[in-house]
Amino acid sequence: MAEAAEVQGAFEGTSPAPACRWFRRTALLLAGVLLVVGLGQLPQAPAARAESASSASSRSVDVSLDTVTPVAPKQDDTLTVSGRVTNNTKSTITGAHVALRVGPQITTRSDIDDIGGRAPFSGSDGSEVGGNHAQKIDNLPPGVGRDFTLTVPVKDLELGKDGVYQLGVTLSGQSGGQSEQVLGIQRTLLPWQPSTTDGKKTRLTFLWPLISATHLTARTVSDQQQTPVFPNDALAAELAPGGRLQQLVALGKNLPVTWVIDPDLLATVEAMTKSYRIGGPDDQNPAPGRGQAVAKQWLNQLQEAVADHQVVALPFGDPDLASLAHRGKDVPGALSHLQSATELASTTVETILGVKPRTDFAWPVDGAVDSSIVDVATSAGAHNVIARSDSVREPGGSSYAPTAARQIGGGNTAIVADARLSTVFDGEMIKANDSSLAVQRFLAQSLMVNKQAPENERSIVVAPQRMPTTSQAQAMATALKGLTDGRWTQSADLGDAARAQPDPAANQHIPGTGSYPDSLRSQELSTEAFEAIQRTQSSLDSFKVILTSQDRVVTPFGSAIMREMSTSWRGDPKGGEAFRDAVQSYLDQLARQVHLIAKSDATLSGRSATIPVTVQNGLLQGVRGLKLVLTSSQPNRLKIDAPQPVEIGGGRQQSVKFETRANANGPVKVTARLYAEDGQPYGEPIFFTVHVTSITPMVLLVIAGGVLLLVLAGLRIYLQRKRAAARKAAGGGPDGTDGDDPGDGGGPGDDKPEQPGDPAAETGARSGDPSGSGEKVER
Repeated sequence: MAEAAEVQGAFEGTSPAPACRWFRRTALLLAGVLLVVGLGQLPQAPAARAESASSASSRSVDVSLDTVTPVAPKQDDTLTVSGRVTNNTKSTITGAHVALRVGPQITTRSDIDDIGGRAPFSGSDGSEVGGNHAQKIDNLPPGVGRDFTLTVPVKDLELGKDGVYQLGVTLSGQSGGQSEQVLGIQRTLLPWQPSTTDGKKTRLTFLWPLISATHLTARTVSDQQQTPVFPNDALAAELAPGGRLQQLVALGKNLPVTWVIDPDLLATVEAMTKSYRIGGPDDQNPAPGRGQAVAKQWLNQLQEAVADHQVVALPFGDPDLASLAHRGKDVPGALSHLQSATELASTTVETILGVKPRTDFAWPVDGAVDSSIVDVATSAGAHNVIARSDSVREPGGSSYAPTAARQIGGGNTAIVADARLSTVFDGEMIKANDSSLAVQRFLAQSLMVNKQAPENERSIVVAPQRMPTTSQAQAMATALKGLTDGRWTQSADLGDAARAQPDPAANQHIPGTGSYPDSLRSQELSTEAFEAIQRTQSSLDSFKVILTSQDRVVTPFGSAIMREMSTSWRGDPKGGEAFRDAVQSYLDQLARQVHLIAKSDATLSGRSATIPVTVQNGLLQGVRGLKLVLTSSQPNRLKIDAPQPVEIGGGRQQSVKFETRANANGPVKVTARLYAEDGQPYGEPIFFTVHVTSITPMVLLVIAGGVLLLVLAGLRIYLQRKRAAARKAAGGGPDGTDGDDPGDGGGPGDDKPEQPGDPAAETGARSGDPSGSGEKVER
């Protein structure tokens, strides 16, 4: 009893002992836990259970919505939706069916962006469309998919006022022994304007880009036709039926678009219509190209497609304006290429397509602009710069889409394309579900723009990605065809958009250089790339001045230099560097075809002589304007005449002769080098040594003279002896007597021959001196 009373006192608030206080606290905590657990076990309301189960299970089945036809239905149309459902669970789904659900009307452009995600099913997705419009699905084992097609009269959708509605496709069924629930959902958008309203239509300009990567270098075969050599035949695949470029032309032919063309693509394809080769930089025997037929067919189709459309020509090669502005403008001469590319653009398009293009539009990558990009773009005559609304933003981040044209000062206009409409087709469109959603999103955005201010006629521009894939182009074409009935838009070309009256409330301020996106800046061509481009240009300038047919070199290399600045090198720095190196290497190879032939050492054995030096021209055309200079390392020992002009025909040699004069003996190093007319060295020098010997022509003459004098002296002595001997034999002495003296050993008339043993008459014969030349001794 005492224990019971103590415990009871503890709960009644009496002053317990410390152990009692601990016991009371523990009991209270345990009671609270039991209460929470008990509440958790209470049964949920049926609606809450269903929504929770559906939310958890609606991701277990993948629903692909592949087609919506028509993409923008009218009141009397029948809507057809097709796709595929795939069971991603580990259990077989039974009792399943696919049905349409009409969700709420979309009220903002940002809500359109959010449609198509993988959010779970909720009550806001609406109820199933009434009537017998659902499609039953057979048992769906794990990993198995089934196709479906739903057909519903538009009137059964019970759509309300004009606008954009959410349209969902759900799969409901039983899985894992649970009751029927929504196991998968896919959402799309349904633009709804059953007829033309009293509001004004939006003038819509859609750019249709015809741009490709760089395919052609400056390399040609060494023949009179200058047959081009392509690094590969990838372009032929793009031009062939079903290829990317072929699809762009075929799809764009009947669409209300403005063609935006890189003239380099036209020039490259035109080169393929003739003989061309395929080979790498080191391939000495490039193989014949096989794309002539598809190239001709593509150009013919393009000429027909653009006949009734406006054509905008980008500068030749589609130079990267942002890279020029941020990295190239400080490299001397870099900006001059933009002017040349703009001038070449008009000529190329008019020659190949037979239409006069607009060349006064510039299109920076992704429409991202800053003040420096605008300055560079307009410096070459492009007074209209195509920007994008995520670069030239509206105040306060407003989603309102004003007219695209903005006056930005200096007589220049910014054409600000709508970013949401322009980027709808950026994603991968290979899967039909992605393509279909992109089409519906584009149509929904265009209708939403119109409903922002239906009383105002605005001009909206769409500038999609530069090089759409085949699937992206097909999705773009499907979307544009959905607008051809002109219920809320009417087409306009880019020239019309540039002339449109600007919206006074629109932002007309071009952002500063610091606002340019880092993600795009990191892809730009480097300053080193522009320096390499200028080195190639300098090499070309030095080479062309010696050529008799400059256009054979200037044209292909000038075009290649423009291609080196192409936007197609963004994100591919190694590819751009390899292309630049290949162009420079080939130019150096051609320049080395005009060179001096190595010369061996020479010996100069006289005071003056002629030294020949041979110049080789391995080009097919002649060279002129060169002079050959021989430089003596010791002019006091060997002096060489003035420089000699050099002019050689194609594939020939010329021996250039120099007169030299020697002033002293010994070896002299000589340098031979070619120079252009401007005094700049051309090619590599050659070196050889001239050996000047001690035996000069004067020395040889002196020696010859000395020998002649010795011969003459010996002959004179010989003749004197002969005469003296003859007088003595006749009786005369050396004293002048007549020789009749008995003491002379003979009488007058004594002519008996001298006996072999008799001493001969001599005058110095025994002196020991050598005899004269040709001396004869009688016997």
